[in-house]
Amino acid sequence: MKPRTHLLAALCCAASPACSLFSELPEQPVALADMEEPLDLRAEPDDEAARAALPAGTFSGLYLRDARETLEAKLNEPEAVVVDRVVENSPAAAAGLQKGDLLLEVEVDGGAAQELGTVSQWRQIELTARPGAEVALLLDRAGREAETALTLVARARPAARVATERYREEQRLGVVVRAATEVEARAAGLGPGAGAVLVGMSANSPWRSAGLRFGDLVAAVDGEALTHPQRLLTATRDADGASLEVTFWRDGEARTVTAPLTQRRAELTEVRLPPLFHYESARERSSWSLLYGLAGYRSTRAAWRFQLLWLFGLGGGDADELLEAGS
Repeated sequence: MKPRTHLLAALCCAASPACSLFSELPEQPVALADMEEPLDLRAEPDDEAARAALPAGTFSGLYLRDARETLEAKLNEPEAVVVDRVVENSPAAAAGLQKGDLLLEVEVDGGAAQELGTVSQWRQIELTARPGAEVALLLDRAGREAETALTLVARARPAARVATERYREEQRLGVVVRAATEVEARAAGLGPGAGAVLVGMSANSPWRSAGLRFGDLVAAVDGEALTHPQRLLTATRDADGASLEVTFWRDGEARTVTAPLTQRRAELTEVRLPPLFHYESARERSSWSLLYGLAGYRSTRAAWRFQLLWLFGLGGGDADELLEAGS
């Protein structure tokens, strides 16, 4: 290919929306470098003995799970629960409930109907309702709505322990939370699986200035109970204002604060004048080039390189050992 053809192709590429200029953009934000996650908060609390000593509540024979199937759906707020298993000869089996039924609404002892969006809501009903309570259910089975009812019985032993999950919010809060254990949730008046325990914070997190600290259990945001930790991430993402009202538990006491929100700091700088000049500066790396790469320089924390045409190059970088003291 002739030199003029090379230059024409380069100019066309630079002007084309399909050029690799756009395909190089990152698809996910980088992790916050100043996120602090204390080691003693990485493990789930060893509170099994305390959990076994809690009142067992009632039993329905229903084992539920999150109805969301895809990763994209799981990034949004929980909206429904699905029957994962029905215990043989249990109240749920007698009521005709089947695996795969989607539970929509529940009504206990003729009270107000409430929507079921998370497993923790159902567990809270089992823990707080009396043995013999009548539970009416609205469900969806294969696209058709149906109604049924079951009678709760006393639970003979505690339900199986459910491992907690961790969730990260790194755009407006800079925090890491995990689902509360059953002991923590029930101490705050929540169902097992509800609430969000603060286990990581960015050094610049606005929650620090609001007075929150590691170990706090967030129970509600803007007056809405956190029946699942994902509700915190959803509320933060969808917030219109510059703050959230956060209700949290610390040392057995509920507290409410107005916590500000923030934004990611912008650190990526890029200037392009194809094919004459290109400059880019990002976290701990920078580069520039002239005349479509005829001369260029790139550096990181560990190394640097200078290139002139294809004839001459210089570079340097760190060795794999420290200098001797005093050298």
